[in-house]
Amino acid sequence: MSTPPRTPTPADVAAAANRIRPHVRRTPQLRTEIDGRPVVLKLEQLQRSGSFKLRGAVNALLAGPTPRRVVTASGGNHGLGVATAAQALGVPAVVYVPETVPAAKAAGIEAAGAKLIRHGATYAEAAAAALAVGDEPGTRYLPAYDDPDVIAGQGTVTAEIVADDPDVDAVVVAVGGGGLAAGTALAANRRRVFAVEPERCRALNAALEAGQPVDVTLDSVAASALGATRVGEVPFRILTAPNVTSVLVSDAELLAARDRLWAEFRLAVEPAAAVPLAAWLAGRVPAALPCFVLCGANAGVTFA
Repeated sequence: MSTPPRTPTPADVAAAANRIRPHVRRTPQLRTEIDGRPVVLKLEQLQRSGSFKLRGAVNALLAGPTPRRVVTASGGNHGLGVATAAQALGVPAVVYVPETVPAAKAAGIEAAGAKLIRHGATYAEAAAAALAVGDEPGTRYLPAYDDPDVIAGQGTVTAEIVADDPDVDAVVVAVGGGGLAAGTALAANRRRVFAVEPERCRALNAALEAGQPVDVTLDSVAASALGATRVGEVPFRILTAPNVTSVLVSDAELLAARDRLWAEFRLAVEPAAAVPLAAWLAGRVPAALPCFVLCGANAGVTFA
């Protein structure tokens, strides 16, 4: 029987922040008001590769021996992060994606120099194919979220939030497989964490109800970014903490929040990135000064 992956700690997040600093952007934070109430927006959609995923990929690749190649599976954003990290570190990358991968994300993965392989209808099917070659000699399989070094890297988003705006009392994040939310919980330093999912893309919410990770069906406009069929085992251990609250939003609510970010702030984000704001606009995030992590912007954009 294989040994379960270790559970990362806040100290791992601090180490990750030092490790990845030369390769990632310290993204800005915007203190503003929405509907007359103070909020903070963490502009992580400005990260290299277009999402927070670069942080976990860089940390994981730097935390251990350098492989001859890295293989991963992704709905899009993690693949972009791995491809960008591998290119920066001089490691060949192979990214398996489902046939439904958005064109903008597929193009970005290939532009970063990775080999793109389309397989299956879901992330889970792409991941099974990637795992089948991930144990070949010299190859490192890099999970999208169920890995302690990936989680620690994602936690650096919140480490920046609390350093730059220490009066934030809640951090609100979108959840797919749980890597970002778990890293957020590690770095929040007792602040409340609101882990938000679409109603029809609710791997964490279902796991918390069942008391363990379970498979869910996916049917959301945000599924390309948040479409994990099952929350990760390592993130789930962390996300059962008492300061973590699971929240659900509808597709209509998250799309309305995305449109408000553009209309009021000229911030163009993908649907998944608007999920935290949607929860707050719906009154499901009780906090005096929440910070919403705008996690990515890898969507097609057409300019008139």
